[in-house]
Amino acid sequence: MNRSLSTFDVMGLGFMTFAFFLGAGNIIFPPLAGFLAGENLNSAMFGFLITAVGLPLVTLIAAALAGGGLPTMGRYLPAAVVTLMATAIFIIIGPAFAAPRTGLVAYEMGLKPFLNDPGQTTLTLYTIGFFGLVLVLSLNQGRLLDAVGKVLTPILLLLLVALAVAVFVSPQGTQPQVAEAYLAQPFVKGFIEGYNTMDTFAALMFGMLILDVLRQKGVTDTRAQSRYLMIAALIAAAGLGFVYISLFILGGTSLGVVESASNGGEIISAYVLSLFGAPGLWILAAIVSLACITTAVGLVSSCADYFHRLTGKGSYRSWVAINALACMLVANVGLSTLISVSIPVLVACYPVAVALVLATYLRPLMRSPVFAFRLIMTVAFAFGLIDGMQAAGLNMSVFTFLPMFDIGMAWVLPTLAAAVIGLAAGKARQAAIA
Repeated sequence: MNRSLSTFDVMGLGFMTFAFFLGAGNIIFPPLAGFLAGENLNSAMFGFLITAVGLPLVTLIAAALAGGGLPTMGRYLPAAVVTLMATAIFIIIGPAFAAPRTGLVAYEMGLKPFLNDPGQTTLTLYTIGFFGLVLVLSLNQGRLLDAVGKVLTPILLLLLVALAVAVFVSPQGTQPQVAEAYLAQPFVKGFIEGYNTMDTFAALMFGMLILDVLRQKGVTDTRAQSRYLMIAALIAAAGLGFVYISLFILGGTSLGVVESASNGGEIISAYVLSLFGAPGLWILAAIVSLACITTAVGLVSSCADYFHRLTGKGSYRSWVAINALACMLVANVGLSTLISVSIPVLVACYPVAVALVLATYLRPLMRSPVFAFRLIMTVAFAFGLIDGMQAAGLNMSVFTFLPMFDIGMAWVLPTLAAAVIGLAAGKARQAAIA
């Protein structure tokens, strides 16, 4: 028998979805973008919100329409391709970028503000300790850690709300000048910066988790599941939008609080110190550090579980050790370097995720979904790869004839054209048979 959720349950589902997305790593990108955008802040912020809020939102809604996450949305693709996509996502949100970033954010906001002359040795020792603790907790994960995470997320959100109110009521600095990167195309720069949250990739996986939660609550009707998932996505999007907008404005009013910054963690720490003094900085450091640990444990353990099931080789514990060690090694490149290295990878991979979402929305119009899905995904991957290689600094001048190539979005028009061809070809094939 299908059960209906109360308003309280629906709100709880929405806040749970918001908590899935809100990681300490996500709060470091908007302040730096706001600081660098200067008077072009609004344009850059709008572009950022499209990829950091809009894309995860439409991805969750697409998952609701399809009745699941990546496996269901990719059912018209070869099984090997879906597995490859899932593996790439777990590597990106795991040992390659997102998980090491948690340790670096904890370092930047939890320890570095209290050090006089931090160097590489300090970072190395910290990452060994941080991911050593993550390793131990991942091997012995239980209800206690889950409970701590459920407590930390609301506290972190309350701190961000207090910080947002203070930013609007009592800005601590002035607007910086526009950095060169945000002069010509601030909207596009903000759009690509939004890739760094990696939340669209996460949304492909979260759809399955949320549907599982709904089934456990007794919601068995597929239409009801889709409706509740859409409502949860809207609540999460509203929360993320509030956090990102306030942090953009924080960065855009921080000249004088900081004169320069290489990452958003430095800006937030300096702003909190200016607003609330040393006690506020200590509280922020403690909460962010603990939040980063719980996030890292979730990422490391989920990646270990995935690769253990995928390969069928090695124990879960051995995969935890491998992932934790990889995270520690990657984290030693430093936060700014890690972010800069991740951009070409994300520029290349994001079009594939967007193409899958687009194809899912167009599915009701397709007469030959297998052909259409595969065409759309292939084109998005090929042109996304070109954009990614350009973002990596390779000489791709042979492709300058492509529309929007110069702004790193050469994939957009070819992918849309592939979608049109996929729809038309299916209809033409049906007409020919008739």
